[in-house]
Amino acid sequence: MFEERSHSSEPARRPSNLRTGSFYCRNSLVVGLTGGVASGKSTVARMFDELGAKVISADAVVHRMFRKNGAVWSAVVNAFGQGILNANGSINRRKLGKIVFSDPAERTRLEEIVHPPVMQYLKKKAEAFRRNGRGVLVMEIPLLFEVEASEIVDKVVVVKAEQETQERRLIERYGITRSEAEARISAQLPLSEKVKHADFVIDSEVKMGSMHDEVGVVWYSLQKLLANTD
Repeated sequence: MFEERSHSSEPARRPSNLRTGSFYCRNSLVVGLTGGVASGKSTVARMFDELGAKVISADAVVHRMFRKNGAVWSAVVNAFGQGILNANGSINRRKLGKIVFSDPAERTRLEEIVHPPVMQYLKKKAEAFRRNGRGVLVMEIPLLFEVEASEIVDKVVVVKAEQETQERRLIERYGITRSEAEARISAQLPLSEKVKHADFVIDSEVKMGSMHDEVGVVWYSLQKLLANTD
């Protein structure tokens, strides 16, 4: 069931007297879309895209930065060795995942390489949209709260699912064991905590048609913000 939340004491983003972003000019709005791993974020992102939002996926940004011989690719290979590479030299994300999700220190090591350039890219895109864009930019950022990316967005949408559903989706998607799925889920901030800081919550446990309706309600609320109406 869709939830619209109010956070007068705990805003989704930290207030700043220096901010001149889209939430104030109302010509554009930057929305952070997040949730737990395998909670349904990408499905919701596609729905926002169909409604007319511009969508940027942090995971897609990482994929591009992992391209062979790029700066991030080189740093990751130097840190984790040639064993994480496919025959064509591309990074095997499944092999890398087995390393980082079984050892918190290795996960931190990867995050220190990947997160700064990704966040820099996303911040520049948000700022550019505020200056030149119109409408809604949805930034799908799985670790939005963990990396404090909520500061670069105006509103936050969290997609939630039961842990059993997350585990099943991960096992089906990646062919991993249940314990590996549990490790990936526990590597992130609990969904219950993310929900507390959301402006809107979408439940992916409902039927697809109902989820379309939930996304539509959020979209209508965002359009009202752009129109500066109650």
